[in-house]
Amino acid sequence: PHGLGGRVMNSKPAAFFAELKRRNVYRAAAFYAASAWLLVQITTQVLPFYSVPGWAVRWLIGALAIGFPFVIVLAWFYGFTGHGLRRETEIERDSVTPHARKRIDRLITALLALAVVLLLANQFVPHRDTDSTQAASAPPRAKSIAVLPFTDLSPGHDQEYFSDGMAEEILNALAQVKDLKVAGRTSSFRYKNRNEDLRAIGNALGVANILEGSVRKQGDKVRITAQLIQVSDDSNLWSRAYDGDLSDVFQLQEDIARAITGQLKVVLVGEQNTRLVPVATDNAEAHALYLQATAIYNRRDKEHLQDAFAALGEALRLDPHFAHAQARLAALYVEEDNRPAAWTKLAETNARAAIALDGNLAEPYAVLGRLYFTERRFAEAHAALKHALELEPQDVTANFWWAMELIMTGYRREGLAQLDRALALDPGQGIIQLWRAMQYSFAGDQLAAQRAAQRSADLGLRFAAYAQMEVAHAQDDDAKARAYLQGNWHDPSWACGARTPDEQYAMVEAVYGGDAATRAQALAMVERCVAARPDPMPFWEVNALLRLDRPERALQVAQMQLTNNETFLFQILWSPYGDAARRLPGFAAFARKVGLADVWDRYGAPDDRRRKGWAGYECT
Repeated sequence: PHGLGGRVMNSKPAAFFAELKRRNVYRAAAFYAASAWLLVQITTQVLPFYSVPGWAVRWLIGALAIGFPFVIVLAWFYGFTGHGLRRETEIERDSVTPHARKRIDRLITALLALAVVLLLANQFVPHRDTDSTQAASAPPRAKSIAVLPFTDLSPGHDQEYFSDGMAEEILNALAQVKDLKVAGRTSSFRYKNRNEDLRAIGNALGVANILEGSVRKQGDKVRITAQLIQVSDDSNLWSRAYDGDLSDVFQLQEDIARAITGQLKVVLVGEQNTRLVPVATDNAEAHALYLQATAIYNRRDKEHLQDAFAALGEALRLDPHFAHAQARLAALYVEEDNRPAAWTKLAETNARAAIALDGNLAEPYAVLGRLYFTERRFAEAHAALKHALELEPQDVTANFWWAMELIMTGYRREGLAQLDRALALDPGQGIIQLWRAMQYSFAGDQLAAQRAAQRSADLGLRFAAYAQMEVAHAQDDDAKARAYLQGNWHDPSWACGARTPDEQYAMVEAVYGGDAATRAQALAMVERCVAARPDPMPFWEVNALLRLDRPERALQVAQMQLTNNETFLFQILWSPYGDAARRLPGFAAFARKVGLADVWDRYGAPDDRRRKGWAGYECT
């Protein structure tokens, strides 16, 4: 019988394999495999720095795999010679020198060695994320500072909320100084009562200076002692004690903040030339109550939430014009996604009351933005959050909520940049680390996602397991993914109605590695839940439909009513799990109905849409 190249071949297998070797098919296969592996290793390490999505790497791997058989066929019919590519029938094999074959072998060996080196580097060399860790490792700016929580030296040691409040208000005032970098509150306050070396703290926070101090409050009298430390040599740049009574606290804070900007030679502009710390209230008792509520708010202490409401209510009774207390009350009402329906109205009412009292406060505008995007009033959320950042560009919460809003409405590239900005301002916020971990995972960078998720867990965020679950699932370890959520099957935000923990586990198992029967069971449970029309709809039902390849049904359920976690829902919708739904012809109508298109009409089409006609948008 005749072979493919026209030469006569023996029918024995040994002769066939000898012919493969004679035609250098083995060398071609080895060269292609080494080159493909090297290309994949390079792209997986380089592309994440340019925010290229993970699907691009998957497409590249698929294309290389498809190309392999074509290379084998090409090597059978053609060969490389000193005169270029020639047909097999035209090549005299004796003219191909052993030296030429050795050059090919050396090239293949070099490619394989380089690929192995890159693989080992990827596994064992520490990675640096494009987030706050880069900023922390860079040399700190001379005009940078961290404000540590002040020590409570009061006789009863029962004024911790007051000493923390003094430090936080000084930090907030310094954060508004354009020429000064200030470490975020959450990151700085992590070092409370840890008695660590100040140089280590400064290096960890990426600042050149640290302000520490103490507060002694006894009756109406207060003494604040503060000292400014230069991190590089642990030298004391400045220290002083300030005495006064409770009616003087804002002036004492002003004196400290102004002394710091003077020591660091910071340029003050505009109103900062006359005032750094605003006088929020003339009522000392109202201010103390505000600080008590703020301590509960900062801890997200749900068990004492009613105490915070009561303290702010009393503060506003004592001083009805206390705008900061009015804004903080609004923030308390809006903090929880799964909040009682009545809280939504109270959040908006208090935020608008705060704006009426002081239109220069960023917090009430940020609260409105958060409120609006959880109600699918996306265009109003955009406007409110943009205005909050215009008022206070360094506000961590406003920056984070703005990043969430951008991602939820499809402006993912801009949202990721904003998320990194929020992390740079305060890398100690576990919830921001969780969002960054999710976005890394959706982009295909599982190593960076794993590190961010672990940081979120290390910071004590209870929901860090969700990001760790996402990473494990993306790494095809569904048993590990399910294990991360052990004990959370009965979470009200996951379960629907009377669904038992075992039933909810079956739902999770279906999404993360379940077989066809388990998936069918899960879909049936989703439909029973949807038929019951719970208010609000658990976000998990829509999430499950997206992940179980029911994109059309997912959009139908999502537009029925609000879910109990809109932020998570729309984050998933703009992830790879929502790709199929966003490609549906009906997505344009869905976007118009839920309010996404209202944002695009005002601010332009998102990343994967373009305008079509007067009112529509199509997938690009």
